[in-house]
Amino acid sequence: MPGPPVSIGCAVIITPGAAGPPDSGTIISIFPPLITANGLPLATTGSLCTMINSLTGVPYPLVIGPIASTGVTVSGRGLVRLGDVIPTPPGVLTILGPPAAPFILDRSP
Repeated sequence: MPGPPVSIGCAVIITPGAAGPPDSGTIISIFPPLITANGLPLATTGSLCTMINSLTGVPYPLVIGPIASTGVTVSGRGLVRLGDVIPTPPGVLTILGPPAAPFILDRSP
């Protein structure tokens, strides 16, 4: 889904979560190589999220991916954008926002 890129602190949700109901979380780490916009590193596939199990409240790590934007890549890693719905085992990760640079728009699938 076309949209502006996101960065550290972006809210995400995975459906189904680790125990069934959706789990919410936040992007906490973006690994090199990276690009920046507005002074923030932009999330790509392979970035790390901390998710919170909706039933137990226990946090767990989740790596974004394996695919995202096909038009903008950084060393083969797709750019993660606001509104993206990314297949990420064990479910589908939805990127909620906020965007890191609302003035940039990736229109590729």
